[in-house]
Amino acid sequence: MAMESVEAVVAHIQGLSGSQEEVAHLHSLLKQSEDALRSQAARLGAFFHQLDPSVHTLGYLFLLEAYSSDPVCREQDGDFLLSIVEFINSCSAEQIRLAPEKFISVCKSFKDKVMQLQVPIQGIVPLRTAIRKLQASSEQLTTLHSDYLLLCLLAKCYKAGLSILDDDIFEVDQPRDLFLYCYYGGMINIGLKRYRKAWECLHNVITAPMTTLNAIAVEAYKKYILVSIILSGQVPLFPKYTSSTAQRNLKSHTQPYVDLANCYATGTFSELEGCIQTNLEKFQSDSNLGLVKQVLSSLYKRNIQRLTQTYLTLSLQDIANAAQLKTPREAEMHVLQMIQDGEIFATINQKDGMVSFHEDPEQYITCGMIEHIDSSIHRLMALSKKLGSLDEHMSCDPAYLTRIGKERPRFDFDEFDSVPHKFL
Repeated sequence: MAMESVEAVVAHIQGLSGSQEEVAHLHSLLKQSEDALRSQAARLGAFFHQLDPSVHTLGYLFLLEAYSSDPVCREQDGDFLLSIVEFINSCSAEQIRLAPEKFISVCKSFKDKVMQLQVPIQGIVPLRTAIRKLQASSEQLTTLHSDYLLLCLLAKCYKAGLSILDDDIFEVDQPRDLFLYCYYGGMINIGLKRYRKAWECLHNVITAPMTTLNAIAVEAYKKYILVSIILSGQVPLFPKYTSSTAQRNLKSHTQPYVDLANCYATGTFSELEGCIQTNLEKFQSDSNLGLVKQVLSSLYKRNIQRLTQTYLTLSLQDIANAAQLKTPREAEMHVLQMIQDGEIFATINQKDGMVSFHEDPEQYITCGMIEHIDSSIHRLMALSKKLGSLDEHMSCDPAYLTRIGKERPRFDFDEFDSVPHKFL
C-alpha cells in the first residue's frame, strides 16, 4: 500500500464516523483494507494524531490493531502503551462491539507488553475499563476477564480482582475463558484468605463440562484439595454433575495432594509433616508450598475445634497436649487467634490458665443480621428467576432438543412438561 492509500483510509475514517449507516459502510471498507494496513504497520503510528478515538473509534481500532501486530521497538514502548490506554479510555463501546475480535487483540497486545516490561500494575485499570466497554452486560464473561485477573495476580493487587469476580456470570462463549477465570479467581481469593470464595471458584473449574482433561483443571484440583482441607478438614466427593473425565483422571494426576489429604485425616502431626517432606519438591514446583504450610497449621486448629465438642473447660496444658503443640503458650496463641477469627467461642482465664468454651452467641436478631438475611433472600429469588429463564430458553433451543432426541429416541409425554406448550 502506498502512503497515499493510507491517507485515503484515514480520510474515509474521518468522513464516515457519524451515523450508524456511515459506520457500517466504513466497517466494510476497513475489512477490505486489513491486509494492506498490516503490510504498512510500522508506518501507521504517524496517523494516530489525525484521529479522535472517541469519534473515530472503529477506524482508530483497525489502525491500532494493525500497528500492534508489528513488533514494537523498545524505544517506542511508552508511546505504544499510552496510545492503547488513551484509546481504551476514550473509545465508543458501541463501535468496538462491531469488531470485538480487533479490540480483544489490541488489549491482549497491551497485556503482553506490560508483562514483558514487568509492570503488570499499569495494565490493571485500562483492562478493567476495556472489559466494561466490551461487555453487553455484567453477566457476560469475556476473554479479557482472565487476562485482567492474571495482571492482578502478578501485581499482587488482589482486591482489584474482586471488581469483576463479584459479578454473577451467566454468559460464556469459550470454555477456556471460564476455566482460566475461575482458576485465577480462586488464586486471588486465596491471596485474600477468602477460602470459601476460593473453594467455590476452584469447584467451578473441576466440575465444569470437559471431554478431555486439561492442565487448568489439574492445577485447580491441587489447590482445591488444599483449600478444602483448610476449610473443612476433608476433601468432598465429586458431585454427580462432575464430568466422568474429571472423576476418572484428576486424582491420578494429583497423587501427592491426595496422599496429603489422607494423612491429614489421621490427625497426626508427625505423619502429616512426613508426607509434606516426602513431596516437598513437588509442592514447591507447583507453587503450592505456602498453602501446604497453611494446611499444616490448620491441623492444630482442627484438633482444638474437636476439643470444643467434648469439653466445656480445659487447661492450656491439656489443649497443648491434645493438639500436639509444644507449650501452653503456643496453645494460648492458637486459641486467641481462633477466637479472633470467629472459629471458636471461648474465654481464657489468665490466672489459672483455663479455657472455657461457649456456644455461638449470635441470636440472629440484630438489625445487621436481619438486613443480611433479607439481602440473601432477595439474591436467591433473583437467581431462581434467572435460572428459570435460562432453563426455559434451553428447553426451547432447537439444537438442544435435537441432541436430546438423538440420545433418547423415545420419550414419554411427561418428559416434555417442562417445555412451554407455546413452543411445541
